[in-house]
Amino acid sequence: MKHYTALIILVLMAAFCTVPVMGTDQYIGGSPQMTAYISGVNEFSPGQDATITVVIQNGGTSAMKFVDHNTLSQDDLPTTALLVTAGLSGNTTPIIVKTDPQNLGDIGSPGIVTATFAAKITSNVTLGDYQLPLTLSYRYLANSNSPQPSADTVESQYNDVTTVIPLTIAIKPEVKIEVLDIIPGNLVVGTEGYLNLTIKNIGPEDGKKASVILLRNGDSGVIPSDSSVYIGDFMKNQTVSCMYKVSVSGDSQPQSYSIDVMVTYTNTEGDTVDSATETIGVPVGSKLDFEVTSAPASISPGQSKSIEVKYRNIGSITAYNALARLTTVTPLSSSDTMAYLGDVAPGQTVTALYTISADSKATPATYNLDTNVRYRDSLDNSLTSDTVSAQVEVIPSAPGSMMPVLAAVILIAAILIIAGYYTVGKRRLR
Repeated sequence: MKHYTALIILVLMAAFCTVPVMGTDQYIGGSPQMTAYISGVNEFSPGQDATITVVIQNGGTSAMKFVDHNTLSQDDLPTTALLVTAGLSGNTTPIIVKTDPQNLGDIGSPGIVTATFAAKITSNVTLGDYQLPLTLSYRYLANSNSPQPSADTVESQYNDVTTVIPLTIAIKPEVKIEVLDIIPGNLVVGTEGYLNLTIKNIGPEDGKKASVILLRNGDSGVIPSDSSVYIGDFMKNQTVSCMYKVSVSGDSQPQSYSIDVMVTYTNTEGDTVDSATETIGVPVGSKLDFEVTSAPASISPGQSKSIEVKYRNIGSITAYNALARLTTVTPLSSSDTMAYLGDVAPGQTVTALYTISADSKATPATYNLDTNVRYRDSLDNSLTSDTVSAQVEVIPSAPGSMMPVLAAVILIAAILIIAGYYTVGKRRLR
């Protein structure tokens, strides 16, 4: 009985110590199969900043799969593309790719990833299709067909692959503008003027229902007041002239400022599109102002006299219907503070006459009188120059200047004395 019990215990212990061997999935053969294509727009215009979106797909498949009870599993599948790098090149084409090769990680099968590349289409590109090579570099498990021993380690071997996939970019026809001539009309700091542009369509496309658009470039000092001129059909090699009213900010400097020009038109497909923007420089002249060039006028206490004040236009445009104003200060006064100057061309000097009176108790000194000029520009806007000073010097009266007055007083006194003597003598005779 004891031997029978011991036998049962041994059988049970053997049953519990028996561990079943689990099967391992094994993929045999196969490798990554990489393809790529451009997603969305692949048609661009000359001079355009382009974004090229590329879809990269792995469609690799394994020859078979089986379960080997005596084989350890491997970490990677033979169809997985490992450590994928994608680079797009525009060398040998008029397309400049600005984005460096990108690391995309691992791409399983089936698997899809997207890579975006920034590019610049050069302005002198001709119409047609261009091939941009997409270079893919990756590695994959190469020894999946080799049996692995049932052991604690797995030996894996990898192949490195570099493949080039051509991607097609199309350059479409469009209106392309060239600004041939820039003629500013009275464009100076702080006022309005005209800008006349001569524009040519140097592109291969005829633009229908076209308008030439003028746009402010960032915070440029030149600001369009009129931004659009309709020119109708704008055929290739055609030249048109457009005039715009623009203003110049008051805090600008006399220099050239950028402004953008483009054409909005209907293309051959009936779509309304914009041409590439052309940036041009617009020269701006100095603000119209006046300076006083005359020497200080002189006046004596108690005197009234006419003085001359000379004004010179130091701006770059003509001041029309200019009117000068003089402001007096105590002890000087005037009832004649306005003087008409007329039209004053750049660099021209004109003279204004004012009648000034000095108080009899005026202190001899040099007095600065404020003066400015109100005028109209070529667009009939009323403007006022900055205030400048006209100097008037009060000088002491000359010592001999009282002699005529004294002589007149003595003469009058003598006449009165003689008349009185004559009257008294006449009365005595009676």
